[in-house]
Amino acid sequence: MKWLIRILFLVVAAFGLVIGALLLMPGDKLATILAEQVKAQTGRELKLSGDVKLSFWPVLGMETGRVTFGNAPWAGSEPMLSAQSLAVGVDASALLSGDIRIKRVLADHPTLRLERSEDRGNWELHQPGNSSDTGASAQAVESRPVTLEQLELQNARLIYIENGAVSMEFADVDLSARWPDVTAPMEMQASMPVPGGNVKVNLNIPDLPAFSSGVVTPLELSLTAPGGGIQFSGRVNLAGEMDGKTTVTAKNTHKMLAAFGQGGVTVPEGLGRVANVSGQMTYTRDGRISLRKMVAVLDNNRLEGEADIQISDPPKITARLKAGDLDLSNVSGDDVSSSGSEADGWSKATIDASSLALANGTIRLQANSISLPGMRFGKSDLTLNLDRSRAVLKMHPASLFSGHLNGQVVANNRNGLSVGGNLTADNIDINEALVTLGDIKRLSGTGSGHLEFLGVGQNEDQIMRSLSGKGNIEVGKGVISGVDLDRLMGRGGGSGGTTVFNSLTASFTMKDGDLNNDDLLMKLDNFRADGTGRIGLGARDIDYLFTPVALRANAGEGISVPVRIVGPWSGPSIKPDLTKVIEAAAEGKVKALEDDAKQKVLEKVGKELDTTVTDTGQIEDALKDKLEDEAKKSLLKLLGGD
Repeated sequence: MKWLIRILFLVVAAFGLVIGALLLMPGDKLATILAEQVKAQTGRELKLSGDVKLSFWPVLGMETGRVTFGNAPWAGSEPMLSAQSLAVGVDASALLSGDIRIKRVLADHPTLRLERSEDRGNWELHQPGNSSDTGASAQAVESRPVTLEQLELQNARLIYIENGAVSMEFADVDLSARWPDVTAPMEMQASMPVPGGNVKVNLNIPDLPAFSSGVVTPLELSLTAPGGGIQFSGRVNLAGEMDGKTTVTAKNTHKMLAAFGQGGVTVPEGLGRVANVSGQMTYTRDGRISLRKMVAVLDNNRLEGEADIQISDPPKITARLKAGDLDLSNVSGDDVSSSGSEADGWSKATIDASSLALANGTIRLQANSISLPGMRFGKSDLTLNLDRSRAVLKMHPASLFSGHLNGQVVANNRNGLSVGGNLTADNIDINEALVTLGDIKRLSGTGSGHLEFLGVGQNEDQIMRSLSGKGNIEVGKGVISGVDLDRLMGRGGGSGGTTVFNSLTASFTMKDGDLNNDDLLMKLDNFRADGTGRIGLGARDIDYLFTPVALRANAGEGISVPVRIVGPWSGPSIKPDLTKVIEAAAEGKVKALEDDAKQKVLEKVGKELDTTVTDTGQIEDALKDKLEDEAKKSLLKLLGGD
């Protein structure tokens, strides 16, 4: 028994001497020993500066000053981890039983670089030397349960590098995590400052050992930011790939975008100043996001469908959406200055087309109706192609002005703003179209036609004054208000009233904001009308000569009374042009006077010549006969005859 007591005393004494030696050892010597052990186990360089302090019971711990931990040989030259100070503590009693219970890991101003290339990550640590020994050692280490009671990183900088390029970087991050038991979930909280406030993240991984080994595991994530938040419930793997139910809520999209580095972007009303987007989201390591069973509530609009997004600058979007009644009537914004428009002109307020650069891609939209500024589409099938600040809207078809439009409209903001299109219209309500597009209210009917146009400028006024192109129009039965051709052709008072026509056709060209036409033809029951002139699309004025012809007048030869339309669209002057009518009437009166005078001359000559003369050609013959007769009488009388 005495020998046993002596042996125990010697063991305790030896252990005490070892501990005492460690406690009395200089800090730099301790740092050297620790660095050598880390290098032997991981192959990485560990550099410690300042005094190294150790504790042994009940927590086996270490505190140090500035520390750096080397990167993988294939990764960048910067260390994987660096910090101003580091404190690590392990439960000593649990360590004696083979468990690794980390009591605390505290780091001040750390920088953590996580880098991945192909199928390897710089966080994967391998013991240098024989591969079989490495595998056995790793298996032995991995077989030990590891838990974490407290992890705190203060003012951290987190960098994630993939294939040599930085894909994510966050600064001034405060992060805490805990994993108190092998079977317990790992809980993590993080916070970092952003414009307008802080982003806070709560993360829960129910099975951390499975996640650490590369197995796809469940994940619960909640993120709150200025203006909104993100919720995710699904699965994740070590590469960061995710799949699950995702909800994005934005109470103030402008603030939320600014928080994520998109400051200055203004979302038009109707496209999600207040938004809620949910769906089944899948994210892959190559930066692709797919949304299925998506429901997006953007302000008062609701859309359903699916989308694929490639994370890039700008992002690339492919989407197929369906909507009910879509209200985009305020997409031009609420901040247009009242000084930018004139009472009888187009707005001179600058058009902000910067939103054309927000994304590239293709969006297909089917909607029951779409309300835009100044017009309303009915049931429509549209495709929007976005490519480097150029948008092409294809209609196949779109319902507009009670008819259908096929073709495309283009807005290009690459080198200044330009708009153009190539459209074919069928069964369009002419009055609705003219009132909406040009505030012209006098013509109504149903028509079809074709239009090609191009305009350039930074506001409505510049675009309308630069319009060029061509087109044609065909209208069935319709009405012209303000002109009554029956009264005009009958009694000469054609102002007021209406004119009903059976058909109207015309072709036109456009240049510098002026529409020119010279072949308008309108057919009515008793009339036909031709037209030629200029319509100022930019100046909003008109100078047009409209010439109706009464087909049954003048013994069926017809009579025309031209009508000239001159002035601004808001109140043009519509008056019959009586010049030609007067000229025609005067010409007819002169002819009648000439005929009457001629008849009187013929009668007088006939009386004097004692014959009947009905034509001026007979006067010469009658005079010859009269002279011959008189000559005969004079000759007989001279010769003494009777």
